[in-house]
Amino acid sequence: MIHAIDIIEVFGFNYSAIDISQVFDFSYSVKTKQSKTNKSDKSLFISHVILRYAIVEELAGFGAAIHTCSRNQTELNERLKEWEGKGYKVTGSPCDLSSRAQREELMKTVSSVFDGKLHILVNNAATTLLKQTTEHTAQDYSHLMETNVESPYHLCQLAHPLLKASETGSIVFISSLAGVIALPALSVYSASKAAINQLTKNLACEWANDNIRTNTVAPWAVRTTILKDEAVDESISKMFVQLMSRTPLRPIAEPNEISSLVAFLCLPAASYITGQVICVDGGHSAGTF
Repeated sequence: MIHAIDIIEVFGFNYSAIDISQVFDFSYSVKTKQSKTNKSDKSLFISHVILRYAIVEELAGFGAAIHTCSRNQTELNERLKEWEGKGYKVTGSPCDLSSRAQREELMKTVSSVFDGKLHILVNNAATTLLKQTTEHTAQDYSHLMETNVESPYHLCQLAHPLLKASETGSIVFISSLAGVIALPALSVYSASKAAINQLTKNLACEWANDNIRTNTVAPWAVRTTILKDEAVDESISKMFVQLMSRTPLRPIAEPNEISSLVAFLCLPAASYITGQVICVDGGHSAGTF
């Protein structure tokens, strides 16, 4: 039986926030999403709103039974009802991931639900704030680092004994292209994502003997609620539209183009992949003509 926990936080550029966490317990076939009868052992941990929905449904397509948590009970209930209607096995409970105490309680619940074993942890919780470096306040810096680095770091610490107990643990972080190349008005956000990229490598080496793999998916522009033009300054919005237009393949990715890679990294087919930061960016980091 595959156990997975998915913790999702979505923040707009104005700090408006929704966070949803989910725990998955699923069986899958490596070759086909149609087969949901084979039992296996893996765990998952995730975060982000629309992107999270895509990841949840991608994994549910492999037969995942999911427990999710959210600080927004109404949103959580609506999604649970929707997923039930689709035949997905998803349960949920309230949790504010910005709270250390609530993160600890969440992982206690996960341990109880899955008998002390967690197979896949997908960390996708993040907040973004577009500002020039000279305009960032100490509060901005603390908020971004606490959400983007401390929260997933702490969750990995809490999940470690559960992942180790599964004997085939896998952690997937959702980072950003901003942690790989320089992008405008994102200095603190970029630093936080670069920290996650490095954490990926450290954990991959440190926890390899515990049979825990760690990888990162680093998207460029994705069609999610975090990219609404009205949430950012007009000049910055124009700058990003121009940057996106220079992407070789096309300007923006769909959520399922990220979720499919996340799912792959959770499968046995990826069992020899660890310590990698994989950019899903339409070729943006490769250069432009």
